[in-house]
Amino acid sequence: MKSTPVTLKAIARELNISLSTVSRALRGMPEVHADTRAAVHRLAAELDYQPNQLATNLAHSRTKTIGVLMPSLSYHFYSALLSSIEDAAMLAGYSVLVCQSNESHLREITNIQNLMRSQVEGFLIALSRDTSSYEHIERLTRKNFPLVLFDRCADGIAASKVIIDNEAAAFNATEHLIEQGCQRIGFLAGPPNLLISSQRVAGYQAALARHGLPARREHLLHCDFTQEDAIAQTQKLLSQRQLPDGLLVVSDRVAFPAMYTLKQRGVRIPQDLAIASFNNEPFAALQTPGLTSVSQPLPEMGIETVRLLLRQLDADHEQPPLETKVLGTQLVIRESSLRNALP
Repeated sequence: MKSTPVTLKAIARELNISLSTVSRALRGMPEVHADTRAAVHRLAAELDYQPNQLATNLAHSRTKTIGVLMPSLSYHFYSALLSSIEDAAMLAGYSVLVCQSNESHLREITNIQNLMRSQVEGFLIALSRDTSSYEHIERLTRKNFPLVLFDRCADGIAASKVIIDNEAAAFNATEHLIEQGCQRIGFLAGPPNLLISSQRVAGYQAALARHGLPARREHLLHCDFTQEDAIAQTQKLLSQRQLPDGLLVVSDRVAFPAMYTLKQRGVRIPQDLAIASFNNEPFAALQTPGLTSVSQPLPEMGIETVRLLLRQLDADHEQPPLETKVLGTQLVIRESSLRNALP
């Protein structure tokens, strides 16, 4: 049987004093007689009284709650990042409410509205795959509502951001494939409307240009992050007259089904086609061959995202200046790209 929480009214009734006296006594107010304060504290301890923190916060217009909106927690990248965000928020005395857009623009809008109704104090948002209009985000910035965008951002939105240097990471991964002897390098990119995808394409193309290699239009394909589309785009690559000998992939989530499809069609990795990807998910090391992948500093990304939001929440009057935190990455090299190491 569920017990009923002890209330201030119950303490007041038991001691035959007013509700306001009980409240002031528990707060240690000096106008309450010392004997009365002692009696209130003693009875509160005996009855195991627990203050209603939500009511207290609401009385001060604070809920100590952050709204977190992510594309999907089925992506290891975001579930791991959420763990870091929750840890950082908890250390600061905040809890988080988490919603998934499931890569839907409309669901992203609905989730923001629902989180606003839940009286969150600020937002941490990674944009969905389908988001190409940002009025719902710009509405928050116009109201100076505390907001930080992370990972998936967009140009032109006046908000603090935590990102990696996508262009540099893609440049380095592409250059690694070139150093392994690849001359025809393709890219299985993400949706063209996503900034992280276009930035990675820019880094890939810059590396090709630096080394005097052509950027073949037919070798640049776009995928919507689903397994089905990853397989379909890989099959399209395989249908071309000349297969690339190197392939950069926008994420491990896309690379895993792509590798499966290539192996099913008899393409040897890395002998026929060397592969490098992004996110360095745990399964990257368990692939056969192990997948070369860009590792992102998820703990630091979570900490920095919460830090930038707390900076806004703790501001007394004027909002602090916008800040974009760009984090470095590391290319974790495994067998999928090591053509030079072959006997």
